[in-house]
Amino acid sequence: MQHDEVIWQVIRHKHCSYMAKIETGIFCRNPYNVTGICNRSSCPLANSRYATIREHESVFYLYMKTIERAHMPKNLWERVKLPRNYEKALGTIDKHLLYWPKLLQHKIKQRLTKMTQMRIRMRKLALKTREKIMTTPRRDKKRESRREEKAIKAAVLDKAIETELLERLKKGIYGDIYNYPELEWNKVLDEEKQVAEGVEEQEEEEPEIEYVEGYEELEEEEDMEDFSGFPSNGSGFDDDDELDSGDEEEDDDVEEQVVIHKKGNRDSRKADDVGKSKKKKRVVVEVEQEDGDVRQTLKTAH
Repeated sequence: MQHDEVIWQVIRHKHCSYMAKIETGIFCRNPYNVTGICNRSSCPLANSRYATIREHESVFYLYMKTIERAHMPKNLWERVKLPRNYEKALGTIDKHLLYWPKLLQHKIKQRLTKMTQMRIRMRKLALKTREKIMTTPRRDKKRESRREEKAIKAAVLDKAIETELLERLKKGIYGDIYNYPELEWNKVLDEEKQVAEGVEEQEEEEPEIEYVEGYEELEEEEDMEDFSGFPSNGSGFDDDDELDSGDEEEDDDVEEQVVIHKKGNRDSRKADDVGKSKKKKRVVVEVEQEDGDVRQTLKTAH
């Protein structure tokens, strides 16, 4: 026959494998303990009528123990699954522990509350991204460094062999017919095309030097400005007739064309060119001498 008081006296004052004494107090490591504290009301071994809550694979279960099953350790605990909803779980506890002590009911509800809060915090932490620090053994680091050095040496050797074979092929040491691997052959052709395109681009980019006349339009503008103050038909040609009459005896049949240029400052010419038309005109003066009669005409050439 089980006697709770005798069991408690032996556990408390002699020896208990679940007891943990530390500076802050005495605690119980038994997984069925409701509060985790070693005392008379919370000890699952010294109470023949006891209940607690445990978790299996994120599911809460209500465990209950009665004196009628004390002689069957296999069926000692009765387990009831609690719903995920907190309010429904409290209703299930009230239903199954209706006639149990109020203090035990209150402790079980407190445990359910704490476990529910802990599960919520665990889900929030699982959603957050965290940096995970991983340790690497020194032996693995050395092994990886040796492998990298070997791989670099092998790559350099392969490249040297490839360049030497290409040079021999260009020189024609091996003859005309080869069984080239397709990938390597296409790779070499692409490299040669890229080199040829680069040379063509460099040749195209060389600038061409050209020489262009820079004062042609300026001379035409000067010609227009020279005749801006040319005299009219009635005023200036009488004086020219008197000058030309003295030269009749030398050549009677000679025709002369005189183009009169008048130079001025460039600044004044630029100011006068603003109002002129797009078509540029040139004035040609023809002086004819025939049989002693001097005749002078003024023509305008477009």
